[in-house]
Amino acid sequence: MTYAIIETGGKQLRVEPGRYYDIERLSAEAEDKVTLDQVLLVNEDGKVTLGQPLVQGATVEATVMQHHRGRKVVVYKMQPKKKTRKKQGHRQDLTRVMIDKINTGKAAAAKKAE
Repeated sequence: MTYAIIETGGKQLRVEPGRYYDIERLSAEAEDKVTLDQVLLVNEDGKVTLGQPLVQGATVEATVMQHHRGRKVVVYKMQPKKKTRKKQGHRQDLTRVMIDKINTGKAAAAKKAE
């Protein structure tokens, strides 16, 4: 089983090929291919490659499925005995991506060695 831990939108996420994930909004249109290069760890059938802080040459290729907004989060602030109340809602802009492939970077390292 191959998986990678990537960083995107200030968050770290464990991704696997063939699955979709909701991440912070990307500036790409639907059906576009994107490459995520902030790879922190790659596990390829038990062989773990850990970056310091990033794995050299490793990338994750994904396809943008759609843009949407997340669930509403209600923020309610109240100061007791002061009659101060503030109710606010927030919906985060998200991008749903399908992970196509995890490149470990070993092929790029082999090309440089030659």
